[in-house]
Amino acid sequence: MTKLVLDAQVLVNFRHHDFTGHGPHGYRWVDVKSFRFPAGAQDGELLAALVAHEQFRDDYAGGGVDPAGTRHGPYRLQHVTARAYRPVANAEALRTLRGWAGRHGSIPESLEETLASTVHAPIDSATSCYRLQGLGRQEFHDWGGVHIDFHEHVVIDRDRALLTLLVAADD
Repeated sequence: MTKLVLDAQVLVNFRHHDFTGHGPHGYRWVDVKSFRFPAGAQDGELLAALVAHEQFRDDYAGGGVDPAGTRHGPYRLQHVTARAYRPVANAEALRTLRGWAGRHGSIPESLEETLASTVHAPIDSATSCYRLQGLGRQEFHDWGGVHIDFHEHVVIDRDRALLTLLVAADD
């Protein structure tokens, strides 16, 4: 099995930026987890390795990673498989995330710069981009509806041997 090694994690929390004059921040955030992978691994193998990785067991509701966890975001972990990801054009992923970030109005320049370097840059350099398909409310765990929006993309940069998991949601 392909092995992923956690390289970095960054949390971009919108409330850490001054939204004065920009409308509400909407309690939004983006969690960015980057993983190194071995040369030659195919996309399907990388997605399967990501889903199997301990760092994937995160409910994104403040509890962090639960090594024995059964949740991933709003979903029961057992329903999130490599087959749940669909290829998406880099431009479409950027459009989705930019639209989500600006849904309550303009965003501060400081946040725009942070998003450009931590979220947009990995998508721009990706050789493959995937989006987690909405699995439906029937696959939610017991309190899975806590997020109004939940966007998840996996971007693979073969030149840098880097897989990045991007989860954008709200509290």
